[in-house]
Amino acid sequence: MTYQLVVIGASYGGFDALKVVLGGLPATFPIPVVVVQHQGAGSTELAALLQRYTPLVVIEVEDKDQVCRGCVHLAPPGYHLLVDAEGLALSVDAPVVYARPSIDVLLDSAADVYGSSTIGVILTGTGRDGAAGLAHIKERGGVTIVQDPATALRRMMPDAALASSRVDWMLPLEEIAGRLVALCGGADRDVLAPRPPYHGAPASPRPPLPQGERRSKEPSGSPSPARRAVGIEGPRGRPERGSGGEGSLPGMRI
Repeated sequence: MTYQLVVIGASYGGFDALKVVLGGLPATFPIPVVVVQHQGAGSTELAALLQRYTPLVVIEVEDKDQVCRGCVHLAPPGYHLLVDAEGLALSVDAPVVYARPSIDVLLDSAADVYGSSTIGVILTGTGRDGAAGLAHIKERGGVTIVQDPATALRRMMPDAALASSRVDWMLPLEEIAGRLVALCGGADRDVLAPRPPYHGAPASPRPPLPQGERRSKEPSGSPSPARRAVGIEGPRGRPERGSGGEGSLPGMRI
């Protein structure tokens, strides 16, 4: 099986967990990595801090960025991060499960676009964010990995993910990077195009849109609860700094 995207969600204690996971991936890791870490809206240093611990290039996402091999794409504080057929998109819609960025929103959208070639990972954290999204990846035939709650600084998020679906691996934190390398070692070295939706015929190309119009990213069939909660018909992109931060989890430690 050739995997095309790794999506990771973390919350309380996630910085230390991400240091271990990303630090265990080699510079030649062939699959793009996309990360949502709950953080306060005023946080701006997470990408630079993580860069100290990984040979991969850590990028804070801008709207319409393309995923690339050798990169870790990090959700900016205060913005939902979604995967679509053209790359990555940002949204300032309402928080989901009290969080913006929401892990569920990222994982749901990745499953809808990449289907069975998605690998989802849930790390330490409080609350239930990510549990429904990881289950959606599993429903679409993707691979799911959850940090062993016994090794998590906060076990609520891993416990919720384990209770929501039958995951492929529950691993100690130190073993997750090695599992990702084992799964992705045979993947194509080039930047990979998204797979068509897991169910149904391949998606048809979208016609050009008028200037200023936002494309809809709703998949065929019934959208998941997290995707229904994010209105994607409004303007997309980053507002001025200082707005849109009400979805941050208060007192969240990274």
